[in-house]
Amino acid sequence: MFIFHKDTQLEDLGNGVSRRILAHDGKMMAVEVMFEQGAIGPMHNHPHEQLTYVLSGEFEFTIGDEKHIVTAGDTLYKEPHIMHGCVCLKAGTLLDTFTPVREDFLKR
Repeated sequence: MFIFHKDTQLEDLGNGVSRRILAHDGKMMAVEVMFEQGAIGPMHNHPHEQLTYVLSGEFEFTIGDEKHIVTAGDTLYKEPHIMHGCVCLKAGTLLDTFTPVREDFLKR
């Protein structure tokens, strides 16, 4: 499967956050998430495993009881059901990979 960036749609989630759903099948999904400086990814949890790769920017991430500042090249792992969220300190983009697919993202 090939997914070309020009063929994907950017979805404005409001409050300085937008997302682009990339490749996905029944087992895995890649999502690009863009944050303006000061935008917040509210604390939440879900039953999916999630890897986040920081493509650009600077973020203060909380995963469970841990809080760290991350920048381009850093990777975060979120186990299922763990509370997590972030604050964007410098505008940037994250690449999130989920397993299984976030069906809730596809229903919008």
